[in-house]
Amino acid sequence: MIYYRPIAMTDPARPKDALPLAGGWCWFSQVEVIKRSETARIVPLSDVPEQVRDRLSAPRPEFAGLSLDQPRIMGILNVTPDSFSDGGLFLRPDAAVMGARRMAAGADILDIGGESTRPGAVDVDAAEEIQRTAPVIAALRAGGLTLPISIDTRKAAVAKAAFDAGASILNDVTALQYDAAMASFAAGQVAPVILMHSIATPATMQDDPVYDDVLLDVFDALHQRLCDAVAAGIPRRLLAVDPGIGFGKTLAHNLALLARLSLFHDLGVPVLLGASRKRFIGTIGAESDAAKRMPGSLAVALAGVAQGMQMIRVHDVAETRQALSLWQAVTKGEAL
Repeated sequence: MIYYRPIAMTDPARPKDALPLAGGWCWFSQVEVIKRSETARIVPLSDVPEQVRDRLSAPRPEFAGLSLDQPRIMGILNVTPDSFSDGGLFLRPDAAVMGARRMAAGADILDIGGESTRPGAVDVDAAEEIQRTAPVIAALRAGGLTLPISIDTRKAAVAKAAFDAGASILNDVTALQYDAAMASFAAGQVAPVILMHSIATPATMQDDPVYDDVLLDVFDALHQRLCDAVAAGIPRRLLAVDPGIGFGKTLAHNLALLARLSLFHDLGVPVLLGASRKRFIGTIGAESDAAKRMPGSLAVALAGVAQGMQMIRVHDVAETRQALSLWQAVTKGEAL
């Protein structure tokens, strides 16, 4: 198999033959051609098959009503007692609603989850997960919140309750593999779905994860999950992918993925990056307290945006919005 990674650029000196990357804010005029067990090579667009150029450059369809010609911020709201960074902060429904409303000032999407998927986390009963999430979503809708709401869950019963309460996006960290009923549920909703790469379960995913080539292995796995989702009846225009930073990956694996994130545009769907406050940021940034990893999280988020990531999932919404506004102004040479 041949893999094509567009070399993403934002420089104002753009060659005339350059193409937009996924119809967004980056452009590319060269592509890294990758094959397993061979040395990668960089080629000009003239050496890239036309169908590949089209796939890499075509604008992505709207996602939950949001155009993807600019990066979108997904705010994280964990209604859990044990999430690695904000566990317990939003467990009470009133605290969750207040936190969500604060995030809504800067976020484009709210992602609400009721089960921690941190390394070592244990499963939560579906009924408990529903009790944590559905009332919060319902209260936000009753209060007039119109932002797209994503339910972060592996379980079809939880997803159904969330959609009944007003959620509009499914974010499944197992890419529809944990619950056999999830794919058919998602197909029946005709709603946007985010397929994230992970291995094993949260309880065991960090037990010595091994890949032949983490970049290509994750790409292949997501390609298969996209094919399976379409076969289950989910329109491809409703699908997005997430390479799953920190889920069954070592620090070296995470860095290898982050360095070449733009490869995932070759899947032809929107890409989400979720790296906020994760352990590797604390390791590199020498910060053991996850709640104090905002600066490192901003650095990784902007690095992802520089490779054309259409959605970035973050805890620190206001700070990310400010950083992104400045990044966009600097790269464009004018305030938006």
